[in-house]
Order: sequence, then C-alpha cells, then structure tokens
Amino acid sequence: MQDSANPLKVPSIMFQGTGSGVGKSLITAGFCRLLRQRGLRVAPFKSQNMALNAGVTADGLEMGRAQILQAEAAGIAPDVRMNPILLKPQGQSRSQLVRMGKVAGTCSAREYYTLSRENLAIATAAYDSLCAEYDIIVLEGAGSPAEINLQGTDIVNMRMARHAGARVFVVGDIDRGGVFAWLKGTYDLVPADARPLIHGFLINKFRGDVSLLQPGIEMFANLVPVPVHGVLPWLRLSLEEEDSQDLASDRGKAGAKVHVGVVRLPHISNFSDFAPLKAMEAVRLSYLEQPSQLAECDLVILPGSKHSLHDLDFLRRSGFAAALQECVGTVPIMGICGGLQMLGEQLEDPQGVEGPAGGAAAGLGLLPLNTVMARDKALHRGSWTGAGRWQGQALSGYEMHVGQSRIHSDVEQLCADGLCLWDGSRRVFGTYLHGIFESAANLRLLADLLRLPLPVVDYQNEKERQLDLLAHTIAEHCDIDTMLEGLL
Repeated sequence: MQDSANPLKVPSIMFQGTGSGVGKSLITAGFCRLLRQRGLRVAPFKSQNMALNAGVTADGLEMGRAQILQAEAAGIAPDVRMNPILLKPQGQSRSQLVRMGKVAGTCSAREYYTLSRENLAIATAAYDSLCAEYDIIVLEGAGSPAEINLQGTDIVNMRMARHAGARVFVVGDIDRGGVFAWLKGTYDLVPADARPLIHGFLINKFRGDVSLLQPGIEMFANLVPVPVHGVLPWLRLSLEEEDSQDLASDRGKAGAKVHVGVVRLPHISNFSDFAPLKAMEAVRLSYLEQPSQLAECDLVILPGSKHSLHDLDFLRRSGFAAALQECVGTVPIMGICGGLQMLGEQLEDPQGVEGPAGGAAAGLGLLPLNTVMARDKALHRGSWTGAGRWQGQALSGYEMHVGQSRIHSDVEQLCADGLCLWDGSRRVFGTYLHGIFESAANLRLLADLLRLPLPVVDYQNEKERQLDLLAHTIAEHCDIDTMLEGLL
C-alpha cells in the first residue's frame, strides 16, 4: 500500500531506542530477514550512523557495517543509499564525515550540527530513491529520540520517521534495568506532535520467566497509551557489533583450542573483523586490556585504528609495546590495517589526516615498512592474487585505509599488491585486508601460515543461520501481525 499523499513513499517501519546499544541494529536486521521470508522486497535504511565499523560496497563506496548486515539479511546488495551519512569518530571530538560513501572531510560535533539541513536533504533523497525499488523499508534510528538538546538538528529519528511516514517502535534494554522508566521517559520527552508516530514498544534482552514481567507490562499500559508488542529473549549471537561498548570477551567456551587476543586500543575500529572468530566454538576471543594477558594467547592481533599515532603512543605508555616484543618469535603477532601500520618502523601524518599536522613516531619495528597518512582513502572490495608461498591462491576481503605504506627491505609478500606481509623468523603477519577471517579459503591459508588449529569454516553460512534464528525469535516473541496490520 503506497502513501496516497506521496505516491513515491512505500510502507515503512522504524526501530528507535531508549539509547545506544539496546539492540536496534539487530532487530532491524531481524525484521529485514523476516519480511524477506514473507516474499517482500525489503531494504534497510539509517539516515545517519556514527560508527567505528564500516565496510566497502562492490562499487568501492563506504557505509556502516550494521547496514551492510541488514542488507544481507534482506538478501540484497549493500547500497550507500541505505546509510547516506556516516560519521567515524577520530578523537579530539572530531569525526570523519562520509556522505554517500565518499569522505567529505572532518568536523566537530558543533560543526556537524550546522550541516543538519544539508545532510537531511541528502538523506531524504537517498530514502526516496529506495522507495522506487522496494515494497517496504525498515528504518533504524540512532541513540534516543528523547535527547532534547539534539531534537532541533535531528535527521535520524523523528524527523526521518515523519518524512517516511513510518510506524515507530521504541526498543528498550531490560538487561540494563529500569526498562519501564526508560520507555516512559522516552515517550514523554519526544515532542508531542511526534508521539502519534510511536505505535509500540519492544523489550529486548530479557532473561528468565517472562510471565514474571507480565504484571509490569499491564501496569505500564495504564501509564502510556501505546502497547508493548513483544519481549525478546537474550540471544547469544556473533553477528557484527556496532559500538565498541558492546565488545565482550568470550566466556565458557569449553571446546576452545585457540585463544586469540585482540589488543583493545583506545581508537579501535573495524572490530567487525573478529565476529567470525567469535562465532567459532573452537576459538576463544579476548579483548586485551593488560599487557600481562598476552602470555595467555596463541595469537595476538593489533586491530584497526581511527588514530594510529595516538594508539601507538598508548601501546608504549601501557606497556603493551614492550610485552609484544617479548612475544616475538614465540607467539604469532598479526596487525590489520592500522595494526599493520603500527607494526612498521615509522608512521607519519604530515597533513594532519588523523590528528595534528606533522605528527610522527617510530613504529614497533616488527615489519620493514614506513607509512605516511594521506587524504585519499583506498577503498576496494574483491579478491587478490596470492604471492610467495600463497602463489596461485586467491584472498578475499576489503581494503579501507588512508595510509600509504612503503616496504623498504626484504620481507615475504604474500599478496601480489603487497597487502599481506610475513616475517617467518619473528612470526609477524600484517595485512591491509579487512574481513580476512570471513572465508574458508583465507582461514586455511592463515591456519597453515601461523601453525594454529583455526577452524576452516565459511562465516557467511554461519551468518545466514544466525539471521534466520534472529528472524524466528522475533516472529515467536513479537505480535508481528498487529505491528504490520494495515501496512501492507
């Protein structure tokens, strides 16, 4: 059923939240999968995303990983129109601004809010173009619509809901406690003229006997004239997390054969790289906060970073740099993207791409390369041809970085484009490839190289299974028919 007032609009539902990390992104993905299973052409949409996890589309453009996952749930190719505005925090209260998949510069929060009208026009144009191609759009909000100091410049919550004519469902996280206060407070603080857009609430991450919650739901109905449409149980999923606050180390994997430790850098980014490892029962994944934890690991990883020079300084001040040197030759060390840059001998930022202009520091000296930050970002998704011991093999993943690295002495290059380096005597591996753990072919090469019993599995198959589980759980615990009644 199309909006008769605007024939370009299609039916839409939207998930907003009482705050960040309540589960909006995964619920949006689950609804995309559920609606796809019902035979609908469905697309996700989030007008503005602030995230450290981003990915690259097939046409070499950048968008949030959450919307990439949601597109996969919908069974369609990721498209930057689904996330037209992306903010990537860089530190010092500044963020990189990405519009329609391309870097448009950096800005402070205050500077960004002066661009709200311009950004809203970009977002609504992207949304309207999607309406011409799909039967229904599932929108996601950001943070909370109740942030009263931000409502005047909002382009992602109620203003976008109004443009789309979307039915809004507010998600609350009961695991944090006080969920009814969160829900009522959000409803009360939303502008009065926007409250009619709210069609219901979902309570997420419930543990235990749901019948014990029912009296609270009945009392809540006397306080707010909008129903609770579902109580979703806590699910242990290994799908990509959007916020670094959601990062958690594995616990209780009795069958784990490999312990992988990821150094938790202050500006860690693209930690979605490690979702495949978290999904493996044979792998225990830990985010390391103390240098002493390195001794427990079979593989240590320096992840991507949005501020490599700052995080390099952190490694030295925290004692991680010295502890990593003690691991050389015994425990394999891996650097991905910014982690690769830090493993090198020199890191420079003459143009101030990530921080103050002229910044420079010696790297950890574990790989023979120098990196200079540059404004042009390398963005590419696809496959690469192996070299050296990987000659004739194909690697898959995506490249997304601003540094240009120059190799200045002998080191084994395992990829024709110099994107994978290996020092066998030190057992140090570095790569610019994100998503390197996602394919069975990549894992087979890494397991052999690192001499570790990494499971050789295809993460895409596991991701599909988990998305189906998510959709099934939503269908089982939410009143879907009422939520969609009269919409389609």
